[in-house]
Amino acid sequence: MITYIEYLSLLIIPLFILFTVLYGTFKKVRVYDSFVTGAKEGPAIILNIFPYLLTIFVAIKGFQASGAFDYVRNAFYSVFAFLDIPIEALSMAVMKPLSGSASTALFTDIVTTTGTDSMATQMSAIIMGSAETTFYVLAVYLGSVSIRKTRYLVPVCLVADFIGIVIAIFVAKWFF
Repeated sequence: MITYIEYLSLLIIPLFILFTVLYGTFKKVRVYDSFVTGAKEGPAIILNIFPYLLTIFVAIKGFQASGAFDYVRNAFYSVFAFLDIPIEALSMAVMKPLSGSASTALFTDIVTTTGTDSMATQMSAIIMGSAETTFYVLAVYLGSVSIRKTRYLVPVCLVADFIGIVIAIFVAKWFF
């Protein structure tokens, strides 16, 4: 038996598309032509940002494969050992600012190895929602519009990530 919420969730996207078409028609916009124009621009945008995506992916994989990731994680673990933070959560804290897909894979591994109710899983889940994939976002967004001088952008983003991760750790310790 399908519930009301499940039924509504099945209809939300078709209703949004219908609303968009009706709103465009009401505003006298040629909806189909606008859609085709946007679709034509898509491949050009992809070709424009592809070198930046490739660069950040290669850099992240190089960071992991070289052993630098393990070195940084272990350094953080030794510094913050007195807080009793699981090393898996520190791995997530190091990886999240670099790559969303890598941190998702890492999170899946953490859940598989430590269990769903472990402190490492709960802390990593909160970190996933509390930090941004800073370097990926900066590479794609700034690279796609050719911004070269970032000045304080990277340090400010990293400070925001650090604050989000610290708060995530304290929230996990407080609630769990």
